[in-house]
Amino acid sequence: MIPAKANHGLQTGKPKQSFQTSKSSRSLRAKNAVIGWAFISIATLMICLFYFYPMIQSLILSFHSGTGVNLQFVGLDNYVRLVQDPVFLTTVKNTVIYLIIQVPIMIILALFLSVLLNNKTVKLKGFFRTAIFLPCVTSLVAYSVIFKYLFSQDGIINILLIKLVHISEPIQWLTDPFWAKITIIIAITWRWTGYNMIFFLSGLQNIDESIYEAARIDGASSIQQFFRITIPMMKPIILFTTITSTIGTLQLFDEVMNITKGGPGNATMTISQYIYNLSFKYTPDFGYAATVSYAIVILIVFFSIIQFKVAGDKNG
Repeated sequence: MIPAKANHGLQTGKPKQSFQTSKSSRSLRAKNAVIGWAFISIATLMICLFYFYPMIQSLILSFHSGTGVNLQFVGLDNYVRLVQDPVFLTTVKNTVIYLIIQVPIMIILALFLSVLLNNKTVKLKGFFRTAIFLPCVTSLVAYSVIFKYLFSQDGIINILLIKLVHISEPIQWLTDPFWAKITIIIAITWRWTGYNMIFFLSGLQNIDESIYEAARIDGASSIQQFFRITIPMMKPIILFTTITSTIGTLQLFDEVMNITKGGPGNATMTISQYIYNLSFKYTPDFGYAATVSYAIVILIVFFSIIQFKVAGDKNG
């Protein structure tokens, strides 16, 4: 009987120990969870305060209208006004023109430069990479003012064109609707190409060199390697840079404001500049300005979905 009692004591001791271990484990997990939430609570609060609250507040504001702070609830009147506003429709057309022309040019140019500067035989690669990336860190206002002087009627660009290309008269880069758009496209391409090039360089350096070696052994040319290996393997980065460039172009403001001020007429005005004018230049109408700002959100979502579908992304 004594061994039986001892055995019985051993059997009843195991569940008690297991229960204590489980309880201790749950207590430790709860403690870690509290510590984790304590670390991210401030960041979460700031995100809610400075991101989500303004978004919700601006959405509510878009259903109001009036001058200054004397706002009245008008329902969907601002959205009806939006689709009938000729200035807004002009700004949408201008912004989309910048988008469909400038973004493809910039992405292709950035991809070409990244492939060129990733070549091991090219000398002074560090210098050229830095030189191409430098425009990204220059002041938006400073470079816009410089471009304004470069492309003025008696600026360096016209002087060079007259002397080298022998054009009969200076091009009206800033006062002609067509050439003013070209000037804006050149300016933003100059600034942001290097930014996208860095992403492509990073992606190219992560492609295993043995893949290209195998392709060369199989007789693939450089062009075939580019389209059959480089492009498919760079697809996620190309999609990312295309979407971020699209978002940036739809929010374009500084270059237009400082180079052409939206002129001549409204020929170069963007949606963001129109929002600024509605808020601070014209009679202040913050409700309608908020409505226009949500038009940018809708356009960003629309073009992003298109890009995901074109790229064949399963998560798009």
